[in-house]
Amino acid sequence: MYISEGCGGEKTEGMANTSATLWVILTQFLLLVFVEGKNKVPAIIVFGDSSVDAGNNNQIPTIARSNFEPYGCDFDGGQPTGRFSNGRIPTDFISKAFGLRTIVPAYLDPAYSIKDFAVGVTFASAGNGYDNATSDVLSVIPLWKELEYYKDYQKKLKAYLGEDKAKQTLAQALYVMSLGTNDFLENYYTLRTRRSQYNIDQYQVFLIGIAKKFVENLYGLGARKISLGGLPPMGCLPLERTTNFMGGNECMQSYNIVAMAFNARLTSLVGELNKEMPGIGVVLSNPYPILMQIVQKPSSYGFDDTSVACCGTSMFEMGYACARNNPFTCADANKFVFWDSFHPMEKTSRLIVDHLVKTTLAVFL
Repeated sequence: MYISEGCGGEKTEGMANTSATLWVILTQFLLLVFVEGKNKVPAIIVFGDSSVDAGNNNQIPTIARSNFEPYGCDFDGGQPTGRFSNGRIPTDFISKAFGLRTIVPAYLDPAYSIKDFAVGVTFASAGNGYDNATSDVLSVIPLWKELEYYKDYQKKLKAYLGEDKAKQTLAQALYVMSLGTNDFLENYYTLRTRRSQYNIDQYQVFLIGIAKKFVENLYGLGARKISLGGLPPMGCLPLERTTNFMGGNECMQSYNIVAMAFNARLTSLVGELNKEMPGIGVVLSNPYPILMQIVQKPSSYGFDDTSVACCGTSMFEMGYACARNNPFTCADANKFVFWDSFHPMEKTSRLIVDHLVKTTLAVFL
């Protein structure tokens, strides 16, 4: 409250100074609101495979699950959640980096509701890929079904937030896609059907076509900020290294070459999408370079072992997931790049996301 010792001119001067101060504060506040409103990402919406599945597969009849110990041993409460990790997965760290929740929950998890999903949700299913035939291998949720769940989510979000607020949220949300590895390792190189139909280059083109159509569908449903995930150096996964007898259990270079070639095609696709769709912003979040650096120079990142996984025998890492009650789970998980034969450690995921947030995803911050 303004109190003047004098009157007349003195009081007027004090009021003028107060008015000027209030005007400056109001101007700064409105500028802050404008900047934050323009750049704010209100939600993280996720599609993909086990790299970003937070437990959807717990709710479907499939063996592609991780809802048992020792998975989740470093998660809150030390409980398995369905994440294929000892703790958090990449999208959890992305959500935190954007100032949202520290986790992105699974859409099918009955422990969460639309109140939770309003700021982050994952429709991902471990074992799936772009190719519907890939999801058939382990009877998981195909990509087209993930999109149907997203449409259902839109209806619930509009009922929860109201039509206008929901549309705004959906338009400003960051859509994260992370899949493709299973199409090659669990489908093309494992089963004969696709190999009899396509050579490796043709199969990549086939998958790119599916990826493009999926982004087009998201765009038609209101998405404008999309992160398209690249492939990791899949030849360096412990599963592939331990089966590379002739190569001395080193990385399978042929698989890495395919990963790099596919990432190059994704880069071209990103360029096409940004040119063809008004108002869209698509980026390629490519984990290959940073993960390869970690694999090649583990000590620089505080790791000791890159060839085998923490949850395994350290001799022959054949299992896709940690065995229940596995007596060989490592004592210090932070010393290993990979948690199981297919998935990175929580620490590795955090390092990858830190890199992507500072580079590719920085445009959305």
